[in-house]
Amino acid sequence: MRYSNQGWFREQFGFLKRQFLQEGDLPFTDILSEDTITPALEAIDASWKDRIYTPLVTLWIFLGQVISADHSCRAAVARLIAHRISLGQGACSPKTGAYCQARKRLPEKFFSAVTCLVGGALDSQVDPKWLWKGRRVYMFDGSTISMPDTGANQKAYPQLYNQKPGVGFPIARIAAIISLSCGAVLDLGICRYAGKGQGEVSLLRKMWDLLRPGDVLLADCLMCNWTELVMLKNRGIDMVTRLNKARRKADFRRGKRLGQFDHIVRWPKPTKPRLMDSEVYRSLPDFLTVREMRVCIVQPGFRTKSVIVVTTLLDPKEFSNSDLAQLYRARWNNELDIRSIKTTLQMDILRCKTPELVRKEIWTHILAYNLIRTIIAQAAAKHHMLPRTISFKGTLQTLEAFQPFIASQHGNACSRIDLYQQLLDAIAVHRVANRPDRFEPRKKKRRKKPYDLLMKPRAEAKLDILKGVSKN
Repeated sequence: MRYSNQGWFREQFGFLKRQFLQEGDLPFTDILSEDTITPALEAIDASWKDRIYTPLVTLWIFLGQVISADHSCRAAVARLIAHRISLGQGACSPKTGAYCQARKRLPEKFFSAVTCLVGGALDSQVDPKWLWKGRRVYMFDGSTISMPDTGANQKAYPQLYNQKPGVGFPIARIAAIISLSCGAVLDLGICRYAGKGQGEVSLLRKMWDLLRPGDVLLADCLMCNWTELVMLKNRGIDMVTRLNKARRKADFRRGKRLGQFDHIVRWPKPTKPRLMDSEVYRSLPDFLTVREMRVCIVQPGFRTKSVIVVTTLLDPKEFSNSDLAQLYRARWNNELDIRSIKTTLQMDILRCKTPELVRKEIWTHILAYNLIRTIIAQAAAKHHMLPRTISFKGTLQTLEAFQPFIASQHGNACSRIDLYQQLLDAIAVHRVANRPDRFEPRKKKRRKKPYDLLMKPRAEAKLDILKGVSKN
């Protein structure tokens, strides 16, 4: 690596590692290492200068910005000033211009590469006891995010078609492949909300190369189509999903019966999809063998009364219907992970004004999420627990409280290691309650403030106010 022998690089990289418990003899301490960060640093073509906002310092400030409850650049620069003063260094300017320019200089590939390498490194080192029947299960789902209403953002990620110009906000679609065992995000796709090739299925096809033979993909009913099932099966990847009743009906009188409402059936090859290449279509088999099973839900209060699970895991002895039902129910963790990213880390409404910086902000949120998941894995390994039983928000709150003390222990390794152990002990206390049958009314008690909706561009609304004042 070009700069690994320079003292300032080792100092800055060491500080970044210490902030996320990446030193000592703790488990998972090589997730954020030179081996994982070197390929990302290669994306930076220009030589580094010994300036305040080096790539690693900029990355550390950006991570602190997305983790903190205050997402402002001013607060982020203030944390850097406090850190420099604590080390006996001179204070930098409190103005945010230099920091914003440093974020702009770093390529998007730098952020995406670090994020994917950290997520992949964490997933590759999980305890085999955390796996499902010895197999790695990955979840796939999508969501949307909004961003400031600027011309550049509107051009790259247009607002919804049925909204008036100047009233809506730019909206982007994101979709992620997430590990069920540890919660790490392995890859993320970003695209427009609507348009040709902008759906979740298209994003999955761009990312599924990272899946390996023997893996299991857990997805919602949108992915339950013949093409995705057969193309993944040809790669040696099994899928567990829910039947899309709008496209296909289940008839349990047909096929090979395995039990009540459980059978193996062959799905014939459909007509060629519009976006599929003709040669690829001809290479696919004429039939796909799948297993369909109905799961009845008797819990009072649940909206859904029955679910038809579709899978390419055909062996009823190795994979019983109760095993598959519990696995599909575990897909709810995907919704919780997306909630942690969008709500707990406040990524649902972004702050950057240009599309490139918006994407960098998204990748930095995902990197922070993966690093927090790494700390959860460390606490789970120490206390012999499953990572999914530890609260993500509790971990974030505890880490944010401990980080200033970790930074102050920069010269005392023994004190830091002891602090790490106490941090992991505190994190392990915050368990997620086991409430599998909980249900709540989908209503809000808190009333909205009595303000009218802005139904025209803000500039026009201000002119209307001025006209009303002049008349009076």
